[in-house]
Amino acid sequence: MLTGNALVAAASADPSTPVGVWRIVDETGDPKALITITEKDGEIVGALTKSLGRPDGLERRCNECTDARRGKKLQGMQIIRGLHKDPDGDEYIGGKILDPDSGSEYGCKMRVVDGGKKLEVRGYFGISLLGRTQTWIREQ
Repeated sequence: MLTGNALVAAASADPSTPVGVWRIVDETGDPKALITITEKDGEIVGALTKSLGRPDGLERRCNECTDARRGKKLQGMQIIRGLHKDPDGDEYIGGKILDPDSGSEYGCKMRVVDGGKKLEVRGYFGISLLGRTQTWIREQ
């Protein structure tokens, strides 16, 4: 659940940055979850804040995780970490993203598109050519 401070931060987020609340949709267009992305000291991080379309929702645990998140509830779990603004471009680079279904962590980069309404998030293995891009939608 979003706290009051997170809601205020999301509502006042600068549309040119990834800071805010984002809706993840799957390949069929169905909503999966809400992610709250924040920035502290230049680092972008993101946590799962709400599950959409699953009866077990965020009560699920990351049983496939191999790090300290193993067995922890998905609600509030940080799944994005370490992203920083590329000084030479419009991307946020150098981060990691967790797939809680598999427990795998991938390289991550992202960029805000469509006037701040969408976020292109790329998870990749090794180099960014070996990956997949999802488009997330900013919540209002």
